Formats: sequence, structure tokens, C-alpha cells
Amino acid sequence: MPEYDFLVGTFNTAHIYTLTFSLAEERGGKSSLAIAKRHDAIGSHSWLHLTPPFDTAQPFPAQPRGQSTVARRNLYATAWTEPPSVVAYAVESPTSIKLLGQGRTKARSGYVTASDKAVYSAGGATGEVFAIDPATGGFLPPPSPQGQAQAAPSQPTTTTTAPIQTSALSSTRSSLSSSSASLPASSSTSSTSSSLSIVEPLQILSFVEATGNQKDDGSVLDFGGLRHGAHSADLSPDGSLLYVADIGRNAIWTYNIDTKHDGRLELAEKLISPRTNDGPRHVWPHPAGKVVYVLQEHTSHVDVFDLAPGPKLQHVQGVRIIPDALKEQDFWADEVRNSLSNGAAPRWIYASTRGLEASTKGWLAVIAVDADGHVDTSAGDKGVVALWETPTSGGWANAVQPGPTVDGVEYLALTDSEDGWVFVVSWDGKEIKEVARQKLDPGAGAATAVWL
Repeated sequence: MPEYDFLVGTFNTAHIYTLTFSLAEERGGKSSLAIAKRHDAIGSHSWLHLTPPFDTAQPFPAQPRGQSTVARRNLYATAWTEPPSVVAYAVESPTSIKLLGQGRTKARSGYVTASDKAVYSAGGATGEVFAIDPATGGFLPPPSPQGQAQAAPSQPTTTTTAPIQTSALSSTRSSLSSSSASLPASSSTSSTSSSLSIVEPLQILSFVEATGNQKDDGSVLDFGGLRHGAHSADLSPDGSLLYVADIGRNAIWTYNIDTKHDGRLELAEKLISPRTNDGPRHVWPHPAGKVVYVLQEHTSHVDVFDLAPGPKLQHVQGVRIIPDALKEQDFWADEVRNSLSNGAAPRWIYASTRGLEASTKGWLAVIAVDADGHVDTSAGDKGVVALWETPTSGGWANAVQPGPTVDGVEYLALTDSEDGWVFVVSWDGKEIKEVARQKLDPGAGAATAVWL
């Protein structure tokens, strides 16, 4: 029975979980999902980014246990600590994760990604660029004015997990902000301290104009998303551009990256979203790099943009990812990702939405795309070939992450913070099915998953 491992972070515990997906030998057989390891972490990790091999910025397909040829992979995570931070780990094996360091962010980070030169974070009114050691993937202090690397602070900084406010979500969801005292004794932690020094960023970004303001300090989760501001940061496939989705300013920011030196950013474009109430949450590039997909949190759409010289984004298509009979205001869209089964020309795009209330279940949509990455409107309902109601609302999650493809069937991880479930679902080109599920420890709200 082939086994595949993936990591899951949580919104409210200082742990990272390794889950093992055991695939049935024959179609129609019973697959399973189980917790293989609970790793101690620095704070709760709402977002995880696992590096591919360091010669590419593109997603790397999941590998069966024992068959990976990747010598080293780093895991970067948002850390809801006080002070707020991002964290670097070395993944030595599915059951061995080593802490490498911690970087200070100005506000609570909503998302983190990395190249071979730098780590990029975005959250609320600000974002950060951190220099990394190419040999280890750990954070490096920024250079001094004389060009020499600064020494790390002589005194270690203590970090503790920060509380989560849930002002506009149901009381069911507010339970996620309670302490994790209900976790097993071997795993229970409501706060974590680190003796590591926190590294300062190489560059700080501001997404607020001189006359603007930020609605909150980043500690409130409600219909506006993780923040009323910037939420995500993702690289173009060639690593030359960074896209930032900004819920609060209803905008997509595009930055040029200094790839020859240290990975610093220079603004290329701020583009306002096609609809006045979109709330861009994620910007995900097609593997060929000429098209990007923008997941709109408030309108439950995936918009398609062509990348034009400049660089500039040009809107060309939009697809609704919930059934026509449902109201957009009852949902908040979460994630968009491309299939990994056909290299640089994926046939499918996956997009998920969450129910705004616990009683409203979320949806997972499959969108057909052509070889250029545009929506194939001749397939299904204007390009949407499947809509699957998820088992729960998804809570703050319902994040979808493509994994292995076996015998033409694609397997995806889907996380739920409402009840702490992690699901594996399959897509065979015709139908979405749940094939396995595993509940995390009591009180743990699953956030995002990354396949090893």
C-alpha cells in the first residue's frame, strides 16, 4: 500500500502534524489517513510553505515515502506569536523537523513563501523580505550600512503564542481561540518559548498609502479574512515576480524581484480588482507563467489575468465557484491551486470556499483550463466541471492542496478548522470523492497542508 506524507499546521496550537495517507492497492479499496507525528512548534502556524528543490520555484509533486530524491527541503511558516514572526524549519524526514530560526514581522503574517534567496511574508498593512542562508535555508540578519552582515542580537527573544480574536464569527468558531489544554499530555502546549534570537527583515513593505489606514491590527479574523489588508504572497514560476493579494484594498500588487542579488522587491503595479467588493485573497500563477489566478474572498470567484509586458496584469476571465442558487455573502472563498499531474500544462484548477457560518458547508470547485491556462468555457458549466459540497463549513480553512497523482487519479488534502478534520479527496476527471479522513487532537483547528 503506497504511503504519502504531508504536514499540517494549526490556527491555535504550537504543533505541526505529520499525517500519512495510505492509498488502497486497488481502485475501490479502502484508503486511510493517520497521524504519524506531532512536532513541537513555535506558536500556531496558519500557513505553511514547503520549498521545492532549490533550482525551481514551481510546486513539486508529492513523493511516495522512501522514494524522494530531494536532499533538503525547508518549511517556512507564519507564527502567531507575540511579537509576531515567521519561522524556518529544516525537514529532515516526515517525522523529523528541526527549527532553524525566526524572523520578526511588523504585524501578524497571513502568508509566507520563499525563493532560494529570500523569504517573503505579507499580512495586513505590511510585508517583509528576509534574507536566507543558501546552505541551510535559515534566516540571515540584514547587512549593515557598510555591507557586512549584522550580528544577531546577543540576548535571545522570548515569544509566546498570541490570542486570536473572533469578533464576527459564530461562537462555534470562537472556541478555536481557547487554550489547547485538551490536547494529549504528550502534545499539550498553550504557549511556547524560544531561546533563538529573532532576525530583523531585509526589507519592509507598506501597502497603505500616506492617506490610508489599516482597519485592524491583524489579530481579528472575520469576513474580511485574516486581515483587512494584504493576505498572501506568491512567486512567479521563474522567480522574477512576487504577487500580493490585498483583501482590504481590493487590489493585487505585483513586484519585481532583484534575482541577481538579495531578492529585494520593487513595485511594478497595483491593480484594483474587477469588482468593487472582490477582496483578493490569493494570487496563484499558472506553471507556464503567462497567466495568474486570483481567488476573490468576498465574491467567490476565480479571476484569470494575462501577464503583459511591464509587468502588468490584464483581466480576461472570471468564474463563479459556488452554485448559482447560493448567495455570495454566505461564503468566504479560501484557496486556488493548479493540478500537478500534467507539468507546465495542468488540465484543472482547484478552488475552495468556506461557509461563513458553521451551519453552511463549503464547496470545492474543479475548473477546466486549456494549454495556455485560460478557462475552457466549453467544458462543464462555463468551465466549472465539478462542484462538491465539503463535509463541514471548513471554519477558517477549507484549504485545498494538490498531492500525488496515481493511475490518473489526483489526490488532494483539504483542511477543516471547525472540527479539526483533515480530509483526502480524489478527482478522476469526472467526480470528486472523499477517500480518507483523520481528526486532529481535540481543540486543534487544522489550517493548511503541504505534501512531502
